[in-house]
Amino acid sequence: MSVGNIEELMVSELKDLYSAEKQITKALPKLIKAATSSELKQALQSHLEETEEQVQRLEQVGEILGKRLSGKKCEGMEGVLKEGPEVVEETGKGTAVRDAGIITAAQRVEHYEIAGYGGVIAYAKLLGMNDVASLLGETLAEEKAADQKLTKIASTVNRQAQSEASAEEEEEAA
Repeated sequence: MSVGNIEELMVSELKDLYSAEKQITKALPKLIKAATSSELKQALQSHLEETEEQVQRLEQVGEILGKRLSGKKCEGMEGVLKEGPEVVEETGKGTAVRDAGIITAAQRVEHYEIAGYGGVIAYAKLLGMNDVASLLGETLAEEKAADQKLTKIASTVNRQAQSEASAEEEEEAA
């Protein structure tokens, strides 16, 4: 697709976000299963449900614009989503260290989405598409809230991960 104006750019970016959200709905269940902290599991499960709603919201935006948002693959999100399984593979099952890594991987996803939604909202506003900007703004607010929730959980999980490391060092020294 050749992009020649801001509206075409917005549609291209919306297709990218649609692909990203669809990829996230497939990736999150694996992270939920791998997480140990019940608070983290609950936050990821809640965000999975939100993400499914965000896909529907993007479909609604597509209807408003008269455009299908499927058919494009978000390569960037594909790469970012590889971080989750990597950290699961590299860390011990049932550890706070694994949970800390999952949180970091999940926050990378959130930050990618925040950047993408911020861009398309700016385009929609520029084009006077306030209904589209409003719908996308709902999703942006959810992404920011998810990131903040993960930051809050990380404050506890990271301390637990540090304690695990200290206990392991003490056992090795004994």
